[in-house]
Amino acid sequence: MNPNEIKKEDIKQEVFDLYDDYAHSRVNRREFIEKLSVYAVGGLTVTSLMSFLMPDYQDSIQIKADDPRLKSEYIYYNSDKGGGKMKALLSKPDGATKKLGGVVVVHENRGLNPHIEDVARRVALAGFVSIAPDALTPLGGYPGSDDKGRELQSQRDRNSMLEDFIAAFEYLKSHPDCNGKVAVVGFCFGGWIANMMAVRIPDLAGAVPYYGGQPAKEQVPQIKAPLLLHYAELDTHVNEGWPAYEAALKENNKQYTAYIYPGVNHGFNNDTTPRYDKAAAELAWKRTIAFFTKVLSV
Repeated sequence: MNPNEIKKEDIKQEVFDLYDDYAHSRVNRREFIEKLSVYAVGGLTVTSLMSFLMPDYQDSIQIKADDPRLKSEYIYYNSDKGGGKMKALLSKPDGATKKLGGVVVVHENRGLNPHIEDVARRVALAGFVSIAPDALTPLGGYPGSDDKGRELQSQRDRNSMLEDFIAAFEYLKSHPDCNGKVAVVGFCFGGWIANMMAVRIPDLAGAVPYYGGQPAKEQVPQIKAPLLLHYAELDTHVNEGWPAYEAALKENNKQYTAYIYPGVNHGFNNDTTPRYDKAAAELAWKRTIAFFTKVLSV
C-alpha cells in the first residue's frame, strides 16, 4: 500500500506508541521494525508503515526560509558553560520599527531540524524575535536525518545542552532588536529544557513546555516565571510526572496554566508526522502566542 493511501484513523494506537518509543530511543531501529511487522497486515507493509510514520519536511513547512515577511539568518553565540560556539537561527519580522519580545525556541531530541526552524519563523511572524539554537553544533550540527540527529544528541549531556539554551537566553536578552524580555517554548526534550530554564533563570518572562519532562519537586520553588503547559492525553510516558509537578506548583503558589488535549499523542504539534492533530495544535498555538503577547509586552 502506498503511504499516501494510509489513513491515520486506520492505524492502531499501539503503532503510534511504538513510534514514540522509537523516536525517544527506548527501542532501536531493529526492534522498531520487528515490532512494527506485527501491524503490517491487510495490504500494509512495514516499509509503507515506516514511510507513513516518518516526518515529511518537504511538504509540511508552513513558513519558508526565504519568506519575505521575515529576516532570518544563522548566527553564532557563546555558551561558555555548555558546548562553546553555538549555531542558531535568528528570525524577526522584516521592517520592525521597535524592539520586540524575545523567544528561545528549543528543538526536540534530534537537533535543529527543518520543522523547528519553521516553528521559530512562525514565532517571529507572530511579532517576536526568535532564536532557535542547534544543540548539535559541537558535533557538526543537525545532520539532515532525524535518526542520525537522535544518535548525535544522545552523545551530549543534557545539562550541558541546558547551559547552551540558557546562554541563548542571555544572548537574546541583550540583542539590540529585543526589548529585554525573553520567554521560551520547547517541544519534547525542548519541553524539559523550557521547564528547567524556568527553574534556572529568575528573570525568564515565561515558559511554554509542550509535552516536556518535569523538574524535580525540590527545584519547583526556584521557578519565578509564569508557565503555560501543554500535554497530550495519550502521552502516558511524559504524563506520569505531571501530577507530582502540579502538586508542587500548587504547594509553592506558582503561576501556571496547564492543558491536557484529549485524544492526541505526544508530538501533536508537529505537523510533519501523522501524530499531528490540527485542532489541538492550532488551539495550543493560539494560546501560546497569546501568552507570549502578554508576558513579553513592555
